[in-house]
Parts: sequence; C-alpha cells; structure tokens
Amino acid sequence: MAIAMDSARGTTVANEPARYVPRAEREAYGKWMRERVRRVDQDRWVTGERDVLARLRANEVGRRPQLLPARHARMAASAFGFLRGGAAIMAPDLAALPSTGYTVQLCGDAHVRNLGAYASPDGKIVFDVNDFDETCRGPWEWDMKRLAVSLVLVTRDSGAGDRVGREAVQAMVRSWRTTMHELADLPACELARYHVHRYSSDGPVGRVLGKAQRMTAQHARDELTTRGPDGRPRFLDDGAKITRIPDDEAAQVLAALAPYRDTLGPNRQQVLDCYLAYDVAARLAGTGSVGARNYAVLCVGNGIDDPLILQVKEALPSCYLALGLVPRDPRIASHEGKRVAEGQHRMQTWADPFLGWTTAFGAPFYVRQLSDHKAAIDPADLKRSSVVEYARVCGEVFAKAHARTADAAVLYGYAGDAEKLDVAIASLAVTAADQVTQDWRALVGAIKRGELAAANPA
Repeated sequence: MAIAMDSARGTTVANEPARYVPRAEREAYGKWMRERVRRVDQDRWVTGERDVLARLRANEVGRRPQLLPARHARMAASAFGFLRGGAAIMAPDLAALPSTGYTVQLCGDAHVRNLGAYASPDGKIVFDVNDFDETCRGPWEWDMKRLAVSLVLVTRDSGAGDRVGREAVQAMVRSWRTTMHELADLPACELARYHVHRYSSDGPVGRVLGKAQRMTAQHARDELTTRGPDGRPRFLDDGAKITRIPDDEAAQVLAALAPYRDTLGPNRQQVLDCYLAYDVAARLAGTGSVGARNYAVLCVGNGIDDPLILQVKEALPSCYLALGLVPRDPRIASHEGKRVAEGQHRMQTWADPFLGWTTAFGAPFYVRQLSDHKAAIDPADLKRSSVVEYARVCGEVFAKAHARTADAAVLYGYAGDAEKLDVAIASLAVTAADQVTQDWRALVGAIKRGELAAANPA
C-alpha cells in the first residue's frame, strides 16, 4: 500500500502532511490488512501451562495487602469471576495472538459486566461501556476476544452450553461488523452523538435500564448511610463493602478534591461548588481493582435531600502498559487517573459530567459519581435467548466505541460482510474459555493448599 494508515486518527501519508482519503481507499486498506492476518486465523489461542500465580502476584504489587484475600475469594467464585479479576493474567495471551496491528482505544477489561446503564448529562438513561481502569490504545481484537470469552463463560454458568455460547459470540461479532458498516457512512459529528438504542424493552438491556432508573443518588445514600448526631447522613461501617476510615486519611481525600475541581469544565465547577463534601468512607467493590484505594465521598447541596456521592478511586497502571505489551501513546497522559478519564471520554458517547482526576497519598486517582443511575447486567439473567440479544447490543456498543477512536471504514474493510470473523472468534472463545477455566482451577487449588489467602470480608 502506498498509503500508511494512522489507526488513531484515520489516515496519513508517510512523511507528508495529513490529507483527506476517501472512504473507498480507507476500506481498501482494511481489506489489505487481511494479508497480515486472515480472518479465519483469528481463531487461534494460546493454550498450555502457564504460571498463573506468578502473573497474579505481579499484578498485585503495590496493592493494599489486607484487601487481597477478598480479591482472591471473588476470583475463585467461578471461572467468570476469575476472568473479571484476571485482565493482567490474560493480557500476555492476547498479545501473543495474531493481530492486524490496527489500534483503537481499548476498554482493556472487556466482559459482559463492564457494560451498563448510567445517566447522561441531560438525565437520560443510556447503555455503554462503563469500566476503564485498564484503558489504553491497543489492537481492536483484544477487546473483542476478551468480551467473546466472557460470553462463553456466562453461558456455561447458565447451563445453556457452548452451542448457545458460540451463537452469542457470533451474534456479537456480527453486530460489531454491521454496525461498523453503518458508522463508516456517518458524518463525524453524528458519530460523536451516536448511541445504542436497538434493544427490546423487556429484554436484558431493557431490564438493566429499568433498574438504573431507580438507582438515584438518594437511593444510594439511603443504602450507604445512617443519620449522624448533627442530623446529616453519615456513611455506615458494615465491615465489608463500606468502612469508616481514620480522620487524617479522610482529610487527605477531601483535600484532593481541590485539584480535582480544576480538571472539570467551568460549567461543572460551578455545580460542584454548590456541594459541601463532608464525609468519607472506604469501599470494596469490583474484582480486578480490589486492593487499590477506593473511597466514597458524601456531599450535600440544596439541603440534606440533595446528595452527591463521589467515587475517588486509585488509578493503577493499565496491565497492558505495565507489562510493556503496548507502547505508551504520547497523546495519553502519564497521570494514570487522567488516562482513565480520557479513555472514558473517548469511548463513551456521554461521560459522567463529574469525571476528573486528582492526586492523593502521592498516588493518582480518578473521580466520578458513585451513583448516577448506574446498573449492570446480572449474569444470572443471561439465559439462552437473552444472552444472544445481550451479545448483539454488546457488539454494537463496542463498534461505536472503536469507531469513535479509530476509522470505521478501515475496520469494516477488514471485517467485511462474510461471517468468517464471527465464526473464527466464536471458535477462539470456546478454546480460551477452557484455558480460563483451567487457570481458575489453578487458583482454587492454590487457595486450598494455603499458597494464597482468600476470605470474603465479614
């Protein structure tokens, strides 16, 4: 090819100023990438023995050791639970696979629980990717393959079997392909506004949106707080999901909100200024990020019935960058909290208006609302026909996110209209799910032998 394509922005010509390249030419470049990796060869997976515990321990360096038993227990609960906590364990396997080398902004920890509902700035409930702790630029295949493996694992957990799992993965990839074709024709401003809306109101996504509608800040406050001596709500201390912290630790978290404010736009600064932050607690949530500092900050605005709850969460390095599997893009900030926030802005159509970053305890953090009508799928809800519908929506969501951060015409040019990519990734997903299950059993065995501590919090 005479044209060197820039996978971050679209197209450039080597050693020349950027120029406009017609869609047909960009699509042709995508087809040319099949010479790098045939679509049918996207079915390959790395199998065999590996030192799972070494990968896990390397990923836990720098985390709070008292929280790691909870992480291990959550990962040991099921093969899907292991996948949720094991982005760093799978990362070297993804990097060893055939790849076109065409990069997008990755979620980096793609799985069925890392999509969900939340409120857009205008108050509408939307469905999108909602976890960005591992975000960075990397090959688009990594998100698609990790998401595909998660579909097979949750389908196995439901008892539906691999036939339904394959069907779900093929539906997801097909949706990604066909949506990419549609997005390749959109004006750039329309692509920036594109959101996913093709789902049934009584299907799995519709039920998640309904759940999110009920998850207001007041609802979260009522679940997490009790009335204090001064009449204002104060965080509970349940010894598990939320715990009180020493006053000096809380003071450092509150002090970090001042530099955080500077990362917001003027319109959001004036809204934040209407709230008084006065109470802080530590939270235990998720799986992969357990061990990082994670705080909830309670704020009050126009009276005690106007709560704002912020999450102030330590931003650990993306495992792909930490392992040297991708270069750090100079356009991505070195501050890990800013990396997370910028990745979220790039991938989501509408991001949390209070999304920003700060530094506390000498470490990077990102900040966002803890409860802005957030809700995620319950894997138990993904049975047979519902998992296929959910998979289709996932494919559309990731197509939108990848198209926003690369070139839909190039990606569609590679994927094409045939089902070769769908079938290949479905085959990979089953093989990889077997490997994840084997790795999970290694973790469970290590816990039984006493090599790893595992305990759910009281």
